[in-house]
Amino acid sequence: MHLFDTSFRTLRILAALVWYIGGVVLLFKGLGQLERAMDIRVGFTWPLVAAVTGVLIGVFKGRFVFGHACRKNLARITALPEPKLWQFYRPGFFLFMFTMIMLGRYLSDSAQGHYGSVLAMAILELSLAVALLGSSYIFWQKPEMPTKDSSQG
Repeated sequence: MHLFDTSFRTLRILAALVWYIGGVVLLFKGLGQLERAMDIRVGFTWPLVAAVTGVLIGVFKGRFVFGHACRKNLARITALPEPKLWQFYRPGFFLFMFTMIMLGRYLSDSAQGHYGSVLAMAILELSLAVALLGSSYIFWQKPEMPTKDSSQG
């Protein structure tokens, strides 16, 4: 076994860990946006509407978009002939994730002080958090492991 060789299980755990970290960070960011909105304008009505909207959109995204992405990535992991520690996501995913983090930071900074924009960011961040956390159960479903016969050409 080489230094960076690993198991399918380890790759699943690392992929899930990234998924959970993203979900938790976005959850706290979304809740922070709701708090900022209430600092700008007193009242719970619109922040509550934003929170409910974010959760509902997140449930839909988790079920139909993020769940599919999880399954597709897990299928890719189980098809790896010799899994390496860094292969829990494709390199393009890390570039995409970095781009989304930078874009999210820019949008969040741009929204500050603008009630409607802060609420829109809360909806976006909460929907992503719910989608990530809601679809994470897929990482713990029993994996379909390739057999020797199915992995050969």
